[in-house]
Amino acid sequence: MIIKLERLKIQTRDSEEAVNITSRVEQAIEKSGVQNGLVNVMTTHTSSGLLVTEGIPCLEQDILAHFARLFPENENYHHRRYLDYDGRLGFNAEAHLKSVIGGISCSFPIESGKMVRGSRQTIYFMEYDGPLERTCLVQIIGE
Repeated sequence: MIIKLERLKIQTRDSEEAVNITSRVEQAIEKSGVQNGLVNVMTTHTSSGLLVTEGIPCLEQDILAHFARLFPENENYHHRRYLDYDGRLGFNAEAHLKSVIGGISCSFPIESGKMVRGSRQTIYFMEYDGPLERTCLVQIIGE
């Protein structure tokens, strides 16, 4: 049994963006040597996410636009206040809510050393509160 954990550093450039990380996950699988198993990808940040969808720019734009309508920046969120436990002002409730709705992880089987996914499935790291340097964990388990 092989268990590998790789950390992907992702530098985002905008306050919100969709970053295709599919090839980086595939490279981690190849590097691991696992032939059959499972890969799990997870963001370590509560104001970002991971989504799997068709990899085309118009859909990337639609996702971000619809999330913005669902969670407008200037809403009166409970999180937008002084946080006693943290000693600072909460300001990014909409980013956290997008993460909750969109999700923070995805998993795919590995067969013959390759990630098994639909022909159009693309793994996106979703930035909701950038630009920042972010970390995704890629855990590969198998033989």
